[in-house]
Amino acid sequence: MNPLVQHKVKLETLGCKLNFSETATMQSLLAEQGFVPVAKGEVPDVCVVNTCSVTALADSKCRQHIRHLIRQYPDALMVVTGCYAQLKGKEIAEIPGVDIVLGSEHKADIAQYVTRWFEDRQERLEVTPSLDIHTFSPSCDRGDRTRYWLKVQDGCDYWCSYCTIPAARGRSRSGTIAQLTAQAREVAAEGGKEIVITGVNIGDFGKNTGEQFLDLLKALDDIEGIERYRISSIEPDLLTDDIIDFCASSRAFMPHFHIPLQSGSDPVLKLMRRHYDRQLFADKVERCRELMPDCFIGVDVMVGTRGETPELFEDSYNFIAGLNVQHLHVFPYSERPGTMALRIPYIVTQQDKQERAAQMIALSDKKQADFTRHYLGTVRPVLMEHGRGKGMMHGFTDNYIRVNVEPDMSLANQIVNVKLLTLNDDLSVDAQVIRE
Repeated sequence: MNPLVQHKVKLETLGCKLNFSETATMQSLLAEQGFVPVAKGEVPDVCVVNTCSVTALADSKCRQHIRHLIRQYPDALMVVTGCYAQLKGKEIAEIPGVDIVLGSEHKADIAQYVTRWFEDRQERLEVTPSLDIHTFSPSCDRGDRTRYWLKVQDGCDYWCSYCTIPAARGRSRSGTIAQLTAQAREVAAEGGKEIVITGVNIGDFGKNTGEQFLDLLKALDDIEGIERYRISSIEPDLLTDDIIDFCASSRAFMPHFHIPLQSGSDPVLKLMRRHYDRQLFADKVERCRELMPDCFIGVDVMVGTRGETPELFEDSYNFIAGLNVQHLHVFPYSERPGTMALRIPYIVTQQDKQERAAQMIALSDKKQADFTRHYLGTVRPVLMEHGRGKGMMHGFTDNYIRVNVEPDMSLANQIVNVKLLTLNDDLSVDAQVIRE
């Protein structure tokens, strides 16, 4: 490729925080080969869509988004990667206008594929998904955000009855503590102050290296310059008491956890092939709350899975209502081809799924509002995000309350004390910076 020619690239991300981390890394890899991010109003030479496939709705949104970009930029090279590309590469390849479909094993090679396409001006479609996924591609980036996402692990060895992620991401594998702490030091050198630790199943960190997740946390906590860490999501049976104890006493780990529950009904958890019961989950929440009273706990909840009768949903709802957690990430069950859940005979109607999701979302809003009101009038430390335009700046407290302050670009990427004043309908809080 002519190094004097700068091709413009537009990257789009659908799905989880891990995808956002990997998209930022793909952007960096492309930048090394002369591909620059497209500016507002410019026409890209390359479009990259990093897809999600957690539900049938996610697949549908991905297809719509791909087709929309092809219509909008018909002359751009269209590259599709991510979990949907891994699971249904041939389906994507049949969409007119798609040029390259990169599976999970080849996502880190995107710059090579794109560069070769421009050099050869090839007309043939490339489709690379492979059933064997072995590589671990390091990823630590922030894109256009203030916080960095550090990918420490990929893949999953759990085959929950409803899930296709092990097929999309492969078996559990990790980087080494030495690799990951080196990336964190680079973040500190760049002036980054907060890192979110992410992966598919981060509690399984080290299965292929012989290291332990707790040892990784301790090593990260020792890195000068990084003032905040958050654990993006960790399975309850892998959130050990030692990990909770360490986070509570650590220098930089925030009082914030996200713990997937999926259902508050033990019979449903068994149908899902989860690796814990609800009492274990309740014990983990209680320990977090005991050691970190200000802790914000988010929870994944699935409704309408096969086998979830009205009685079992009510049981699940009542259990979750009694948990001292602050936010529910609610999503309705979606049938996924090839999963064991399809063998379960009881099917929940779409209407019932929607009604159950609405009940759980209302419960979540009440829990989060009650939690946030408790801190109105108090002062909390906030890492301010980079401002966009002339609107309010925002950031998150140590215990993950989103706050809005009057714009002041000098505050970007700074940790400042703010007084929490007013709770808004979107559950954010208007706040005032405390000037010393």
